Amino acid sequence: MSEQAHAHHKESFITKYVFSQDHKMIARQFLITGITMGLLGGLLSSLFRIQLGFPNANISWLQPLLGHWVSVNAAGHGSLDPNFYLAMVTIHGTIMVFFVLTAGLSGTFSNLLIPLQVGSRDMASPFVNMLSYWFFFMSSVVMFASLFIETGPASAGWTVYPPLSALPMAIPGSGLGMTMWLISMILFIGSALMGALNYVSTVLNMRTTGMTMTRMPLTIWAFLLTAILGILSFPVLFAACILLLFDRSLGTSFYLSDIVTSMTGGVEHVGGSPVLFQHLFWFLGHPEVYIVILPAFGITSELLAVHSRKPIFGYRAMIGSLLGIAFLSFLVWGHHMFITGMNPFLGSVFLIATLIIAVPSAVKVFNWLATIWKGNIHFRTAMLFALGVVSLFISGGLTGLFLGNAALDFKLHNTYFVVAHFHLVMGSSAIFGMFAGIYQWFPKLFGRKMDEKLGSLHFWVTFTCVYAVFIPMHFMGLDGVPRRYYDTTVFDQFKQWVEVDKFISVFAFIGLGIQLVFIYNFFNSIFNGRRSTRNPWAANTLEWTTPVHGIHGNWPGEIPQVYRWPYDYSRPDLELDYLPQTMSDEDIMNKVNYASEEYEPTLTDVPVEVPEEHVTEGHEIVMLNLIKGKKKSTDSNEASDNLNA
Repeated sequence: MSEQAHAHHKESFITKYVFSQDHKMIARQFLITGITMGLLGGLLSSLFRIQLGFPNANISWLQPLLGHWVSVNAAGHGSLDPNFYLAMVTIHGTIMVFFVLTAGLSGTFSNLLIPLQVGSRDMASPFVNMLSYWFFFMSSVVMFASLFIETGPASAGWTVYPPLSALPMAIPGSGLGMTMWLISMILFIGSALMGALNYVSTVLNMRTTGMTMTRMPLTIWAFLLTAILGILSFPVLFAACILLLFDRSLGTSFYLSDIVTSMTGGVEHVGGSPVLFQHLFWFLGHPEVYIVILPAFGITSELLAVHSRKPIFGYRAMIGSLLGIAFLSFLVWGHHMFITGMNPFLGSVFLIATLIIAVPSAVKVFNWLATIWKGNIHFRTAMLFALGVVSLFISGGLTGLFLGNAALDFKLHNTYFVVAHFHLVMGSSAIFGMFAGIYQWFPKLFGRKMDEKLGSLHFWVTFTCVYAVFIPMHFMGLDGVPRRYYDTTVFDQFKQWVEVDKFISVFAFIGLGIQLVFIYNFFNSIFNGRRSTRNPWAANTLEWTTPVHGIHGNWPGEIPQVYRWPYDYSRPDLELDYLPQTMSDEDIMNKVNYASEEYEPTLTDVPVEVPEEHVTEGHEIVMLNLIKGKKKSTDSNEASDNLNA
């Protein structure tokens, strides 16, 4: 054993908590930044829900917060500026889709789980992993700062369609705020690409002995395919943003034509097309839907098996459905553009592809239901949110059949039906998947457990509010109520929905308020939560074989071997209802007590020298020379006590 293996590598606060290259710390950074951005997005939604639910209310009390965006007349009645309303809708959508559901969800759990579940010391490139987070952080800062400029943030909708986004003089939100939006997204795409390349490289090249592709948990399959989708689609949005900057600043005409010449102040624009931007945006935008939802699918699949104490039903079919969804997601972007005047034949191609993609999605749903059928379900908070994902995905997915039909989409496009469908099938489902993952792997992130009673309260109120907010919107959309309108009460045909809008707004406020319970539970549990055991959920995957308080390098000695798939639950030939991936058939025959905290998994046959950079302050790395299937020696016990102290 080398002297370096016993050395203490001094780390400063900066290198350990700020510019960390440990994937677990980077996961925490992504998570906390994502939660912060999520609160900002939720606050913006509550502000425009005040306008929609109570359009004639006096909001002068908001002037200290919003400044000149609230105009107060001589009678003291305050009203929201319509330009700022559109800006809030734009930034809310951007933050929730990209900064919370993409970076917050995938960035957190891909970083945390990929090395731990495939049996790797860290990511393929820890330095690039660190850069990925800091590009994301800079992107968040730029987007947040755009809220404070005088002309306001971007106001072209979260899809930033030209010509509003291409003509700086079109509306106040088309000026500097739009430029900052584009800069922020360019930084964000850089972050996403660095992270995705790292995830793919780690999964393909750094799996431990015995971890074949068909022994990987479904979480890893989901993260891998999510990363591949990002690598193939995000560069298209990057190009679209660069060309849009050219149109705004250099006088080019990629997206502008003579249709908007009169708005350009005498500058001629010919030859461009706003529809080109839509094609580029949605070529990323529809794979983006699955970049958001696939990690939630993987987390849900894992949790349903763990907390039902049953093997996942149709493991290979689940992998096949993930592959099918990933492939087909690149063939359906045109269903967002049925009303652009595309050739009806081309529209029918997108219609058929859209309906076909429902097949692998349905496979996942039926396999989830078969997994929990007659299972020994433990209704922990993580399981509740996983079941919530199933419920919301079914509810929202059914409405997608309407929007995927070109004839019906002409009626429903740009109505509240689209808002309801989108928020159920992708927004709420992915958020619930994120919450499920937080409650499940909080012990692995912080060594403690979150409060289950507060967690149950958080789930039931959130679940109720989501349906109370978005189910009524479907009926509003069927009646033709348009989305993004500042005040629909000025139209006589929509006045019957005034009370429904109030109902929706009240539940939206309650739903946002209950997230404060989650925030309290989250941060209080970091410091005061009940200490976790090494494997609190009796799960099979490799992350639960690492020390409770994680070390840089994950395992104190050699990396465990893998002998089986990750879903051996409730086998009739076993005394316990689970079987870790690290248990060999010989261990089973010898009746090794793997439920004991004293148990150490069987390690790889090839000795692994722990690099110095994996040795952190306060943790002594000991190369554990274990006899296969036996308890660890006294020296090893002492070492483990030091690690878990």
